[in-house]
Amino acid sequence: MIKAMHFLITGLVQGVGFRYATREKAQQLGICGWVKNRADGRVELWAEGNAVALDQLTIWLQQGPPAARVDHVTIERADIKQYTEFQIKELT
Repeated sequence: MIKAMHFLITGLVQGVGFRYATREKAQQLGICGWVKNRADGRVELWAEGNAVALDQLTIWLQQGPPAARVDHVTIERADIKQYTEFQIKELT
């Protein structure tokens, strides 16, 4: 069963390769959606995939890539938008 999740990640998550590492992890897990930096210093992520893959991504996001420091991850269930790939979006 496909689910969708919306994440906001707080901490030292910009300028440390977080978006690129997240895209790589999502692609490994077969997850579609997007990740982007926000003007407020957080990283925002939309992910669609099977429940097991989303659980694995959620666990990974708690730590992120080696140079990052994740302080908090906000997670919300979301409506599926049927993305077909995982992209890095521009800053908003």
